[in-house]
Amino acid sequence: METLILCIGNQEGGDDGIGPYIAQRLKNDSSHDMVLDCGTIPENYTGIIKRQKPKTLILIDAAEMGLPAGEMRIIPREKLGTMHLSTHGIPLSVFIQYLEKEVPRIIFIGIQPETLQGKMSNPVKKSGEELIRLLQKKKIMQISVL
Repeated sequence: METLILCIGNQEGGDDGIGPYIAQRLKNDSSHDMVLDCGTIPENYTGIIKRQKPKTLILIDAAEMGLPAGEMRIIPREKLGTMHLSTHGIPLSVFIQYLEKEVPRIIFIGIQPETLQGKMSNPVKKSGEELIRLLQKKKIMQISVL
């Protein structure tokens, strides 16, 4: 398998729902090998990731980066340990470190949330749509690195 996209987040948590929102929008898109909505428990999907053996794993989640709402960045693994990322059972830095033994290339894309309550904000939804376009065109490397 070439690419697996793992979308992380809580649909009931305002902008934290951006991962599941993107997963839903890509659900029937044939331009990707596999898209998974793992909610807030990405660690439950390690077995699927190991079985599928993707060359690239793309993780998508809301991430507090101190940027304007809706800004998206590729976040290097070494910066993940110091950031607040959504609501997960284990830190994503640990999750990624575990998967690095299985997957040659892991890319984490964070989108700056505006609110973690109520509905998803317009800036975050707009960024989600832009990320979907970049994923479909296989141009995510146009996203700035944090």
